[in-house]
Order: sequence, then C-alpha cells, then structure tokens
Amino acid sequence: MSNTLLKDIGLALLRIAASAMIAVHGYGKLQMLINGAEFADPIGIGSTPSLFLAVLAEFVCPILIIFGFKTRLSAIPTAITMGVAAFMVHGADPFQKKRTCTYLFCHIRRYHSLGAWKIQYRQKII
Repeated sequence: MSNTLLKDIGLALLRIAASAMIAVHGYGKLQMLINGAEFADPIGIGSTPSLFLAVLAEFVCPILIIFGFKTRLSAIPTAITMGVAAFMVHGADPFQKKRTCTYLFCHIRRYHSLGAWKIQYRQKII
C-alpha cells in the first residue's frame, strides 16, 4: 500500500468516527422529535423547529458526511449546531462541560473547508 492510500484511509476513518459520534447523539434527538418531547429554544424560533433543525444537523447531515456525499454542504448545519451548543447553550458553563461541542465544532468545520478528501461513497477500497 502506498503512503498516500494509507493517509486517505486514515482521514476517512477520522471523518467516519467524528460523524458517527454526532449521529449517535442525534439519534436521541430524533427519538425526542418522534415522541413530541420538549426541547430548548436557543435561537428563538420555537421548541419544535429548533429540535427539527437539531435532528437535521446532528443525525441526517453526519450520515451524509460519513458517506462523503456533499460533505462541504452537509458540514455547514452540523458546524452551526455545534457552535450554538458550545457558545450559546453551554456558553456560561466551564470548559470541561463544553469541550466536546467545541472539539466537534472544530472537527466538522475542517470538513467544510477541505471536503471529503479522496475516499467517498463512489470509490472502492481495494
């Protein structure tokens, strides 16, 4: 295996791991949306629209990022949601409580900047 292929596989695994962590967290929010649970309203548009946008950004978009489909476009709502979570919802909390949101915000923001790299849903790894 060439060094470039190993680098591409490593970057794909990082993309998949970070997006999977967000999607698992978003699955809980999807269950909340289905069950009609209450949700915070951090941006002032209402509880249900905020929950719908959070499900879109934390469940649907990370799945698209995992497959490398429209990665830059899919990373935008996820990065915005992680930014809102880190700086608005947990803004007054100590860094220990918001470090995961901040880490994922920076990680997903990188996908917006760089795209899916070379390994995507359209390619086979052989």
